[in-house]
Amino acid sequence: MRETFILHPSPIRRVFSAAMMLFLGALLVYVALATGTMPVFWRLVLSVFGLASLYAAMRSWNATATHLVLTQDALEDAEGRVLCRVDEIEKVERGAFALKPSNGFVVVLKSRAPRAWAPGLWWRFGRRVGVGGVTPAGETKAMADILASRLLSQTPIA
Repeated sequence: MRETFILHPSPIRRVFSAAMMLFLGALLVYVALATGTMPVFWRLVLSVFGLASLYAAMRSWNATATHLVLTQDALEDAEGRVLCRVDEIEKVERGAFALKPSNGFVVVLKSRAPRAWAPGLWWRFGRRVGVGGVTPAGETKAMADILASRLLSQTPIA
């Protein structure tokens, strides 16, 4: 398994994204607990959304502690979980109107894959794998270019 490209999350983006979700969650919980005149239903709603935001901050922080590795055969995370295999890729989308993560790209697969998500780093839903979020734009674009060039080199010329 030869590593072709490693994509590390940006430390500043990682801290900023987790801190914003943490702040939102703390603010919602505070408002739910500090407002005495609010009906119980709305306190409960704010508390649930606040706790969900705190959980999302924790998940995002843990998920972005790793990096993505592009090998000759697959796109994986540092723990070895395969996001997609290179031979399963149909196309790479990174245009302005593509439904993709911030500063990222989307890989369209030939067949459906199980859903998975590492908040802030990548997601997989149906035939699409999104990479990006807290990753640097230049490095993410380079990874998309490498994948796209591999697809072009595998395409037979008629």
